[in-house]
Amino acid sequence: MPADLTVHDFLKTHGEQLGLHWCAGRDGEQRQLKNEKNLTTPVAGYLNLVKPNQIQVLGPEEVDYLQQLGKNSHKDAIQRLFNSQPAMIIFANIQDKTRVSDEFIELAEQTKTPLLCSPRPSNELTELLQYLLAQLLGDREIIHGVFMEVMGIGVLLTGPSGIGKSELALELISRGHRLVADDAPEFHRSAPDTIRGRSPVLLKDFLEVRGLGILNVRAMFGDTSIVETKRLRLIVHLDTISENTLWEVDRIGGSQRQRDVLGVQIPEVQIPVAPGRNVAVIIEAAVRNHVLLLNGYSAAKDFIQRQQDSINDN
Repeated sequence: MPADLTVHDFLKTHGEQLGLHWCAGRDGEQRQLKNEKNLTTPVAGYLNLVKPNQIQVLGPEEVDYLQQLGKNSHKDAIQRLFNSQPAMIIFANIQDKTRVSDEFIELAEQTKTPLLCSPRPSNELTELLQYLLAQLLGDREIIHGVFMEVMGIGVLLTGPSGIGKSELALELISRGHRLVADDAPEFHRSAPDTIRGRSPVLLKDFLEVRGLGILNVRAMFGDTSIVETKRLRLIVHLDTISENTLWEVDRIGGSQRQRDVLGVQIPEVQIPVAPGRNVAVIIEAAVRNHVLLLNGYSAAKDFIQRQQDSINDN
């Protein structure tokens, strides 16, 4: 589901990164930033009085434009800016509020409009805002499983409860791979064809293993055992398969299909789990094979072609 967030929450998590400082309008920190799907209003952008952004960024060029207007036009433009009820107004290329005009500060206080400034250049600030808000406000989906980075590839391990996903994740971590999220990884679409996943804040660094309870992977294996976010490239579904069903599996092409995650098709392979199978090694092999497929090589097609060439030669 699409998420909304308040100005307060956004500043708490990303204010320092963006270099944002309060100038006025702190009473409006509960104003909400809305998902773009719910509105025709862009989330963040340069000053726009015709189609106002939820976050209006004023750089030196926008400030110069306002100052060059006639007295009445200048007053009218600023009034229209505040009347559009933006979630935030941000002055870029400014270290502190001493360089913000009194009329902006007074109107911000009167209308309870968050007014902030940042030393970052306006183009850099706007790009960062758009990038961060695309992640925070985009559609999200929580999928039960363990999200790992295996050989640099984002792999989601799914399967019924008790199948051994966390134990498998622990073995993969001990083999040098990295944990992104256990139990409830949260995925969002960061681009039309890109799904990224991360851990909910409360579950970050933790892994539940039956019999051992909750483990802190970072404390046990070090900072390099954790990765904050990763692009989802492959889903591996673990399941127990009956002997009759096992005979129905394609032994050349394997069990491969596509799974829809937030409108993006993600490759999924099904791995039968049985006593004596080294599933960690199989997962590594699945990732290596997926990389080959991404590079245009299919072992199954190669094998079939080799058989066909042999038949033709004979």
